[in-house]
Amino acid sequence: MVLGFSGTQAAKIVGISYRQLDYWARTDLIRPTAADASGSGSRRIYSYRDLLELRVIKNLLDAGIRLESVREVFAYLRNHVDTDIVAAHIVISGQSVVLCQGDQLVDVLRNGQGVLNVLPLSGVKDQVDAQIELVMPAKAHDGTQRGVVGL
Repeated sequence: MVLGFSGTQAAKIVGISYRQLDYWARTDLIRPTAADASGSGSRRIYSYRDLLELRVIKNLLDAGIRLESVREVFAYLRNHVDTDIVAAHIVISGQSVVLCQGDQLVDVLRNGQGVLNVLPLSGVKDQVDAQIELVMPAKAHDGTQRGVVGL
């Protein structure tokens, strides 16, 4: 049995529509890592880390960052951030996104200046954990089973 979250569960936990989730998967913004769809009738299974990344994407979109820019941000994060993504801090300046790495600020999108808003990603974990408890109270936060919950 594969441990993880179905697309419907993932969408509900993250606070997006299933249609958004499906679009993001089909356009390779984020692919499920527990099990990807492999044809008609197969199901995508999302890992806990996938849920965290989905929530970061939602937070960036909610902050006014265009989807095209979110794709650039995630391409950069996947190639340059060695630690867990939720340990990173992103600074949003208008349509610019700056990553705080230790004592460095890296302009991920290389755009202009504006008012800076800090978006700490550590809160993403708390948001996802709280939604998991509401949607699936018997599932542990790391995706393992605590009770009898099947996908």
